[in-house]
Amino acid sequence: MVKTAIIHEWLVTLAGAESVLQSIYKLYPGTIHTLFHDPEQVRGTIYETEKIKTSLLQRFPLARKHHRFFLPLFPMAVEQFDLREYKIIISSSYAVAKGVLNASDQLHICYCHSPMRYVWDLTFEYLEAAGLRSGIKSFITRMILHYIRIWDVISANRVNEFVANSNYIAHRIWKCYNRQAKVIYPPVDVERFFISEKRDNYFITVSRLVSYKRLDVIIQAFNELKLPLLIIGEGPSKGMLKSIAGPTITFLGQQPPHKVEELLSKARAFVFSAEEDFGIVNVEAQASGLPVIAFGRGGALETVVEGKTGLFFYKQDPACLVETVRKFLAMEGSFDPYLIRKNAERFPRSRFEQEFKAFVDEAWERFPYK
Repeated sequence: MVKTAIIHEWLVTLAGAESVLQSIYKLYPGTIHTLFHDPEQVRGTIYETEKIKTSLLQRFPLARKHHRFFLPLFPMAVEQFDLREYKIIISSSYAVAKGVLNASDQLHICYCHSPMRYVWDLTFEYLEAAGLRSGIKSFITRMILHYIRIWDVISANRVNEFVANSNYIAHRIWKCYNRQAKVIYPPVDVERFFISEKRDNYFITVSRLVSYKRLDVIIQAFNELKLPLLIIGEGPSKGMLKSIAGPTITFLGQQPPHKVEELLSKARAFVFSAEEDFGIVNVEAQASGLPVIAFGRGGALETVVEGKTGLFFYKQDPACLVETVRKFLAMEGSFDPYLIRKNAERFPRSRFEQEFKAFVDEAWERFPYK
């Protein structure tokens, strides 16, 4: 097997990108290079025992818990990985992993979850959420983001082949980097989820509690509707979100996988208000037979079928969501949970692994500088 290096931003949480990384590593086992690694957070996974190389930032105090504070140093840090011994480099990138240095006789394939959202699409949303709309801190932050945007475009030229996790992200890659990308949808462990014969009287959402996920929209809508809503997840916005939540909203925090599967299977519908790159959780909800009420932009348009597996609302506005939930209530009985699950079965892990392996093998076959 050709010697392969795998680059991933950080292993300090487990989410959709780490699920993709798991399949890539299974197909091309090699050393995983990452900026930060927190063994406690990945205990019980494949990342607990495999060989992982970290960046110089790993040694900084509090780096594993507050890694995003080191954003200005990310480009420099990822460029310090010495990959000369590898012939194939596979980066799993949503920030800077694609920026590793490589030579002309090395094939670099980037599976791009998204170009950096906080330096492109969501710059002003992040500045506002961080209280940096004006002042000296705002000026410094804007200068840093300006520098990273320049580096981000330059480093895109170090990639031979881009793979996008959705057509939506393929368009963003073209917009940011002027590069074509092959679309290979990420893997979803559909078989973990099941349809319950008994539904309970609650709606549900599963999300990191961060500003761009727009859970405030969901909470305000369900305050008005006075319908029970369960929120699974943790994040820095939790305090603010709890402060605006009414009596029908319940925060469950982080839950073990088996509990998430059980709660999804018994809900009336899944609610999602973010403009997501792909949205694995929307597919997991459908694997549980749940109709999905989703914001009608981004990857949701590629995973949810309007009127058959869910409904869309087209403004991140509580009133718009309220109207869509009321539409759902009027037609709730028309949704077939087994048809909804069948739609989710388009995205199994086996399909991702087959398509990704075929792409990498074909790219290596035609690579002229072996």
